[in-house]
Amino acid sequence: MTEPRPSLANPAVLLATVFGIGWLPKTPGTWGSLAALAMGWFIVAEAGPTALIGGIVLVFGVGVWACAGYAKATGTHDAGACVIDEVVGQWIVLLVAPLDPWCYAAAFAAFRFFDIIKPWPTGWADRTISGGLGVMIDDVLAGLQSAIVLWIALKFFQYNG
Repeated sequence: MTEPRPSLANPAVLLATVFGIGWLPKTPGTWGSLAALAMGWFIVAEAGPTALIGGIVLVFGVGVWACAGYAKATGTHDAGACVIDEVVGQWIVLLVAPLDPWCYAAAFAAFRFFDIIKPWPTGWADRTISGGLGVMIDDVLAGLQSAIVLWIALKFFQYNG
């Protein structure tokens, strides 16, 4: 069944889908994470990791509102097209990734793994917390899990980049 596609003129829809990226074919979460990777690189390169932290906080708050609005507009919960949550989760793992293409690729892979597999507590949050907060929080947890794994891997391999 195809999800409804409300107009991007609705600000909640525009933001929840990250300007329509969530409507790209097959794997919207992956597209959202790739977009987040590029945006995160730019933010860190131009303004530093502190700006990325500010972006995470801002986009999380906007995401709770936007995902609730998207759900209302479509009658869905955690629709695949709603990818603003991937932006926040991906940015969280980027906080421990040096500005290096290989490290960003590892951060991307780690986040996609945890976001798809949803080990505890990510899966629990996905199943039990509703509304816009529920859509956002499982990706926050997947981002934190990914960040821990990436940080350990960078220490283990003594990355000094």
